[in-house]
Amino acid sequence: MVVCGDDALAHRLAAELQDVYGERVTLVVTSAREPHRPRIPPPARALGRAGALLGRMSAAMVRPSSPASEALGDGAEPPEETLRILEAAQPDDAALSEAGIAGAGALALVYDDDELNIHAALRARRLNPRLRLVIRLYNRKLGQHLEELLDQAAAVAALGSEDGGDAEGVDASTTVLSDADTVAPALAGAAVAGTSKVIEADGLLLRAVERTPVPPGRPGGPGLCTLALLSASANDPSDVPGSAAGDEGPVLLPDDTAAAAAVGCGTVVLETVSYTGRPVRRQWLRGRGAPLASLFSRRLRWSLAGVVGAVLALAVASSLTMGEDPVHAVYLSLLDLFAINEPAIDDPAPRKVLQLLSGLTGLLLLPVLVAAAFEGLGTFRSAAALRRPPRGLSGHVVLLGLGKVGTRVLARLHEMGIPVVCIEGDPEARGIALARRLRVPTVLGDVTQEGVLESAMIDRAATLLALTSEDTTNLEAALYARSVSPRLRVTLRLFDDRFATAVYRTLRAAHPRALTRSRSVTYLAAPAFAGAMMGRQILGAIPVERRVLLIARVEARGHAALEGRTVAEVLRPGRLRVLAVDTSAPDDPEPDAVGTAAAPPPPEERKPAQLVHELGDDYVLRPQDRVLLVATRQGLGDLHARNPPTAVDRSSRVRQG
Repeated sequence: MVVCGDDALAHRLAAELQDVYGERVTLVVTSAREPHRPRIPPPARALGRAGALLGRMSAAMVRPSSPASEALGDGAEPPEETLRILEAAQPDDAALSEAGIAGAGALALVYDDDELNIHAALRARRLNPRLRLVIRLYNRKLGQHLEELLDQAAAVAALGSEDGGDAEGVDASTTVLSDADTVAPALAGAAVAGTSKVIEADGLLLRAVERTPVPPGRPGGPGLCTLALLSASANDPSDVPGSAAGDEGPVLLPDDTAAAAAVGCGTVVLETVSYTGRPVRRQWLRGRGAPLASLFSRRLRWSLAGVVGAVLALAVASSLTMGEDPVHAVYLSLLDLFAINEPAIDDPAPRKVLQLLSGLTGLLLLPVLVAAAFEGLGTFRSAAALRRPPRGLSGHVVLLGLGKVGTRVLARLHEMGIPVVCIEGDPEARGIALARRLRVPTVLGDVTQEGVLESAMIDRAATLLALTSEDTTNLEAALYARSVSPRLRVTLRLFDDRFATAVYRTLRAAHPRALTRSRSVTYLAAPAFAGAMMGRQILGAIPVERRVLLIARVEARGHAALEGRTVAEVLRPGRLRVLAVDTSAPDDPEPDAVGTAAAPPPPEERKPAQLVHELGDDYVLRPQDRVLLVATRQGLGDLHARNPPTAVDRSSRVRQG
């Protein structure tokens, strides 16, 4: 694996690939002594941070054994050099060739510059058409076009090569990611469930929770499935009888019978993350019409009702006294009301009295109509303005900062139906337009000033997400919020990992009953980038003691172990298990008279994915179903090995798994 970058994400990604997946990594970094990059920190700070990270990674290199090396299994010895560091000012052809791009399985370009990443991706695709690319871009539309271009270039190069048939088994995919998009599910999960260890799969948020041993006779908590039975040394209950795992290590992916029979053993359970509080009230601007209650105030509505009642009363009186038709009586009353009827000079006295009363009612109607016009105009004007936090709001999330990360998190929380109040000091921030469009309450002001957090009702909030780009601002907001609400759940965005660890420990010591999380964007984004480097199918990894479970999304078509088999038949304890199935794809079309089946619809015309995790063990997987799997590294390797053989070597197949 080759990682190229100029900030902390590159170092974190290299460590993730080395420690979690056990891969050999070549890290290409820019020189901190050459400030040609506009976003590189000052030299002293950059050298200090890079030196600490490189020292930590160098220490990991000389360890006699690591969790990742033990997770490889089969008695395989780890390679002598698992991390190689190169220094290059630009990722040009010479630097990429020196990094071994010709024989690499994947390349990650995580520079903090979209143009630099695009140029390096084009060079890498030319040097190695079989290379799997992971590119960091902020522009979503540009990223989609770039993915199509580079994938098409890889396909053309494979067809034109001499061994084009063998190249079909190579995963030369291109994945474009944004760190802001990748961290949004984790931060949303921290707001809902208090944890950032969340994996997103087609809108479904999953988290792995470690549970303590349950006493005999007491049922365990609900969960999607049991991922592992922990060893006795992990829970430190060595004297507990009936431990399923013992001291030899965890039991991964047990079947339901083994999980139910495990007594006195800690477990790792996979759960779905969802919001169970009060949902966000949908605003009238998002519906098909605007109800009267949203346009006009209650006092004005009562005034309008009074005028209508007076007109009806005058019409009834006119019909009874003059003996006129009720419809004609209403018509005459309206003419008198608007003063467009002829004076009743020669009419009887009752008719004169009714005309005068109608004229008086018309005078009273004029200010009511003017007030209604002003209120309606004000309502439509306020629709384009930022909404203030409503009275009585409680249990909401206070989101501080509407930059790149805050905007993505706001969209994610709104999709989950979680009430949010935003705080932003810059009226021209990136997320202000989104907050205005979604009608999310927003407070404009400096959070370090008094009264800003109170305006967001921090005393009645459930969670504070401090996601600005300034560490001191996030920390100051968190400390003040703690003083107002000691049990408030707090999640901080801090750039320096050591500073984040110190803040976390201090806040936990000062408020042991409150939940505090301090994470950097690179810490949360690195697993997603590492999973993309392992293959487009990999969604994330779940460490279990010294072993790793992989969450993958695979289409059943072409896999003999999936297509046409039931969910129970796919289960292979210790290796492979089905979590959920996307059944949104329609059935395959019937073949025509010639016997040729119609082509499936293109991906852009398919329905949105809908993962279902309660299908039952008897559900038969269709070829068009996309299956969400949890598997060990060996289980995914066996799944791909049961496909028609290709000329891909064993190492490349392990990387794809």
